[in-house]
Amino acid sequence: MLNKYARAFFTRVLTPFAALLLRLGVSPDAVTLIGTGGVMAGALVFYPQGEFFWGTVVITLFVFSDLVDGNMARQAGTSSRWGAFLDSTLDRVADAAIFGGLALWYAGRGDDLVLCAVTIFCLASGQVVSYTKARGESIGLPVNVNGLIERAERLVISLVACGFAGLHKFGVPHIDVLLPIALWVVAVGSLVTLGQRVVTVRREAAEADAATQAGSETA
Repeated sequence: MLNKYARAFFTRVLTPFAALLLRLGVSPDAVTLIGTGGVMAGALVFYPQGEFFWGTVVITLFVFSDLVDGNMARQAGTSSRWGAFLDSTLDRVADAAIFGGLALWYAGRGDDLVLCAVTIFCLASGQVVSYTKARGESIGLPVNVNGLIERAERLVISLVACGFAGLHKFGVPHIDVLLPIALWVVAVGSLVTLGQRVVTVRREAAEADAATQAGSETA
């Protein structure tokens, strides 16, 4: 849902920055790789230590590379299947690092196995939600559905909650409760989104099979 509106807004905002990087000779693929590395560093260095505020600051600085690299490719006229593949693949890596870092916290010093399990579910369900769309499209289906919580929603909810929860170390009382709430919301929302996509693919597959069968009988 957020993808449709937020992506268009931030693309316009980041267009001058993308143009500057192109003039400096930076390639879109380099931005993709650097951005993913930054997100991984922020998530896997800070989150397992419970440094949610600073980890979120680092991640946020790099997460916009997902918009900058595509913008650069379009401006340079170098959009390619390889670039799209690399971008999509590293998005999954970045997402896994974020939830992996949180899971490490809850498995260690955070000492909460239930929330560790919820976080791992968020990680796994996010990957499967992405896979259902990719797999459906690979067999020729449009997978025409806007899920309740897609990648943009997962990132915004999780990162905003992490950032605010990190203010607990600055003396803000009880604000750390936001993170567990956000993880449960993402987990339930991802499960609903997975169901929406599976149902959509089943319906579209049945319609496509029926159309193919009707065409065969007509011929």
